[in-house]
Amino acid sequence: MAEAAGPPGGEGERILVVGPSWVGDMVMAQSLFKTLKARHPGCRIGVVAPGWSRPILERMDEVDEVAGLGVGHGEFGLVSRRQLAASLKGRFDRAIVLPRSWKSALVPFLARIPRRSGFTGEQRFGLLNDRRPLDKATLDQTVKRFVALGLPREEAAAGDFAIPRPSLRLDIDNLVEQRVALGLSSRPAIGMMPGAEYGPAKQWPLTHFRELARALVVEGFEVRVLGGPKDVDAGEVIADGLPHTHNLCGRTRLADAVDLLGDCRQVVTNDSGLMHVAAAVGTRVQALYGSSSPAYTPPLTENAEIHSLALDCSPCFQRTCPLGHTNCLKQLTPERVLQAVLAATP
Repeated sequence: MAEAAGPPGGEGERILVVGPSWVGDMVMAQSLFKTLKARHPGCRIGVVAPGWSRPILERMDEVDEVAGLGVGHGEFGLVSRRQLAASLKGRFDRAIVLPRSWKSALVPFLARIPRRSGFTGEQRFGLLNDRRPLDKATLDQTVKRFVALGLPREEAAAGDFAIPRPSLRLDIDNLVEQRVALGLSSRPAIGMMPGAEYGPAKQWPLTHFRELARALVVEGFEVRVLGGPKDVDAGEVIADGLPHTHNLCGRTRLADAVDLLGDCRQVVTNDSGLMHVAAAVGTRVQALYGSSSPAYTPPLTENAEIHSLALDCSPCFQRTCPLGHTNCLKQLTPERVLQAVLAATP
């Protein structure tokens, strides 16, 4: 039996958020969830999200329900969207659609959720009945755009509003199990994340990671290389033959990575999803930027140092370097990052 609808904007309001499709964006979406809970005490938040993101959402205290969408990245999946919409009918008072694609607005529309908010994009007339223009100059960060959709139009358009930082909950019991299962030591740990789904123009050279790992081991650290199955070979380039250096790429679940990152003293990372995870668990972040901009997708923490050469050709926001040299990252030396890590070590 469906619950009675709560008053719009009041206590007990039921809000469905259609979440993004990338790890880092899903972490940043927590800033919206925190804003909704602060503005509307007693509201319930459900999130439409791909199955891989459930371990992240389950670590957010603000999320009351995850509505899994069994559709791959870039896949239309009309049947799956219809089935999910049918299960959500009558259960939510409003929806906030974070992605700007046409298909992302389908589930709230098919579920007949009364108010459906999102930015104008891909001819979503009818699918959304609270369409908002996107002023990219005012809403100049991904996280600002997410939070703005949870605010009244006038306040959102001004761009002058608080952005609460993401904060993922740790599972200490799972951390202990992972440390034992993976054979980790009691040395202070530095995490390394060499991957970046967007493309090689965001990836610091593996030889730089390896040189830094070698130096950190000499300084008394354990190095943990983290990433998904696609990063296994990269992790092997970094860790092969180095003592106290563990290639954990492809060996951990996303939930395990959350806990292992929370256990690290610092991380050295490309602009990637795991960078945002590390920031959200409070670990010191040494963030490496090449083709992307720290102004647009910064780690949402005060406990971070940004490494960017700010060459004339960067940020270019390209997947591969259009000039063929990737100097924005190649010329960012391991010695510079090593000194930053050591300077931040108590």
